[in-house]
Amino acid sequence: MDLFEKLRSNLGPIGSNSKLFNGHHYFAFPKLTGELGPHMTFFGKKMLNWSLNNYLGLANHPEVREADAKAAADWGLAYPMGARLMSGNSDMHEELEQQLAQFVSKQDAFLLNFGYQGVMSAIESLVDRRDIIVYDAECHACIIDGIRLHKAKMGDYYKFNHNDMASLETNLKRATKKVEETGGGILVISEGVFGMSGKVGSLDKIVALKEKYNFRLFVDDAHGFGTMGATGAGVGEHFGCQDGIDVYFSTFAKSMASIGAFVAADADVIMYLKYNMRSQIYAKALPMPLVVGAMKRLEMIKKHPELREKLWENVRALQSGLRERGFDIGETTSPVTPVLLQNDGGIVAATAMVRELRESYGIFCSIVTYPVVPKEVIMLRVIPTAAHSLDDVAYTLTVFSEIVEKLKNGYYTQQNPAGVDELAQTAVTESAAE
Repeated sequence: MDLFEKLRSNLGPIGSNSKLFNGHHYFAFPKLTGELGPHMTFFGKKMLNWSLNNYLGLANHPEVREADAKAAADWGLAYPMGARLMSGNSDMHEELEQQLAQFVSKQDAFLLNFGYQGVMSAIESLVDRRDIIVYDAECHACIIDGIRLHKAKMGDYYKFNHNDMASLETNLKRATKKVEETGGGILVISEGVFGMSGKVGSLDKIVALKEKYNFRLFVDDAHGFGTMGATGAGVGEHFGCQDGIDVYFSTFAKSMASIGAFVAADADVIMYLKYNMRSQIYAKALPMPLVVGAMKRLEMIKKHPELREKLWENVRALQSGLRERGFDIGETTSPVTPVLLQNDGGIVAATAMVRELRESYGIFCSIVTYPVVPKEVIMLRVIPTAAHSLDDVAYTLTVFSEIVEKLKNGYYTQQNPAGVDELAQTAVTESAAE
């Protein structure tokens, strides 16, 4: 068989749905245009946008835009050239690392080019084949891929049930027994905020288990950094257990509204990572405008708590409003707001409902279906930000109340409810012609 033939005939579990209802560019790879924020344009229609992780509204904050523009003018996008180990280091890279470390109460930090590859590479660097990883069952794909790298080195790993301390303790016992044979150590991995469910990781309870077991704790706090805790330093600060987190990771792609990431830990651990993280050793340094821009964003997080207060005002209004109307939003205690709808109509009903949300109501939010959620469930993932208004929340609550009644009454299982298919087809045809 030709290698590419199997690719053409099978686009994989996600790609296999790309031709369903002309979904490419509509349900997958959509093109939102206009200024980043709560109101954007989709196929020429104005949308109330609930799909951006721009938690603090920094993406288009005037001070941030000014700092980004000045940094690009001052430095260009090339500087510094080369990997930091060889020729790409600078005082400003190290200054940002110190600021980040201080903010999350760690000795030192290391800038990373991207969050996904950063997590993978950090995990791969921290453990060898003698060590055991114990991880939460709902960890993000980047963590799973990091564990796969550990597996490739013949390392063992155990999975504990999501936020289940009894399950974690069972697996810690297994891991403890195993490392007595191998001479290795144990790395427990969890998240601050789980990005799909919005649940907060039980970090305080995990840290408490250190009194009984010898392990180190790695926390991916991508959705908690900037949003959780008294100062925005994350879920560890929220629970008062930041000292018990041995390796703290976050990306700049959420609250910071940028590109890049960092990992923070004891100074000797960070020094080890600087010389052993392959994704950074063999990659060009983070460009200077992104470094300067990150400094400005961190300054905004520290100096403008009103941004976080506005975020949480919107979160409380949205989530309390949904619960009062009988919606199931799971156990979220973070800004991530999953709206779980019972659905007997399968993918047909799910796509029809999302089309009507966009075409008739002007609301754009992410949709999650099987296999991420059970077949009988549609999940609308709503991300409130500080840039949204209470009017945005009120309108969305009204619309959601309408669509859930239609879903219950089987409206979206019709072949072509209210001409929505034609609307979506027109949009996709226009996209193909561009």
